[in-house]
Amino acid sequence: MEIIKKPILTEKASLLTEKLNRYAFKVDHRANKIQIKQAVEEMFGVTVLAVNTAVVAGKAKSRYTKAGFVSGRAPKYKKAIITIKDGETIDFYSVI
Repeated sequence: MEIIKKPILTEKASLLTEKLNRYAFKVDHRANKIQIKQAVEEMFGVTVLAVNTAVVAGKAKSRYTKAGFVSGRAPKYKKAIITIKDGETIDFYSVI
């Protein structure tokens, strides 16, 4: 099971990174906080102080196309906000 799927790079997440040294990731919905902590420490080589998780509900999406009105749902996902030790950083672009 791949625990960390991808980082969340939004304005809100980058503000958390700048002010509180926190990083946001999309994670596997079956992963718990202990597994997420171990995966981040192993992948990025940082010291994790805290892990907060949230399940983000999928939004209803609709659009008008040639075939008519199409409606559906965006999938739900689990988000983890990781607090790391002061002075340490995670460089997402070095891991690509």
